[in-house]
Amino acid sequence: MSKALLGRKLGMTQIFTEEGKLIPVTVIESGKNVVIQNKTEDVDGYNAVQLGFGDIKEKHLTKPLKGQFKKAGVDAVKLVREFRLKDKSEFKVGDVLGVDTFAAGDLVDVTGTSKGKGFAGTIKRHGFARGPMGHGSKSHREPGSTGAMISGPGGRVLKGKKLPGHMGHERVTVQRLTVVRVDADRNIILVKGAIPGPKKGFVMIKSTVKPNLK
Repeated sequence: MSKALLGRKLGMTQIFTEEGKLIPVTVIESGKNVVIQNKTEDVDGYNAVQLGFGDIKEKHLTKPLKGQFKKAGVDAVKLVREFRLKDKSEFKVGDVLGVDTFAAGDLVDVTGTSKGKGFAGTIKRHGFARGPMGHGSKSHREPGSTGAMISGPGGRVLKGKKLPGHMGHERVTVQRLTVVRVDADRNIILVKGAIPGPKKGFVMIKSTVKPNLK
């Protein structure tokens, strides 16, 4: 079974190896992941496990979530996410998973929500070049032509055109990151490199699936 955990990004720092090599790492707080539900191919059409993480007051829960936690016989949690599995889950509802699920040297994929950057123009959002900056130019940071279909009755902009708009706050996955250190006493995992999201943002950690090389 592939390994999986939910956690919260605390920030970045750096550590030194025994050889004196500096490694930039992201600190992830995890541990106390409770198994809320197991899904099977026979009943649900696919195999998966639902994990919960984080403290939350019961007054902030919706009725469906209250019923789900009550049925599972577990305490309320803030974040609930589902991990797909190839085979049936080997865990039981109510089991608690800790950071020792992973070990130093493991390769993991980390999924989070990237930082939101608001409404952005084409230069910032898509890397467009700016126009001439002279006073005679009317196109300093404008996107330029949007195509011939904009003219005439029924004119429109083709779908997929790179234009200004909302930037960031998207689901992003960074693959094949190396677990550098696991601290079970403080419930933290150190992962080499950067992961998506702001500080205190929730993330999903799962072991990297190795490709089948023939």
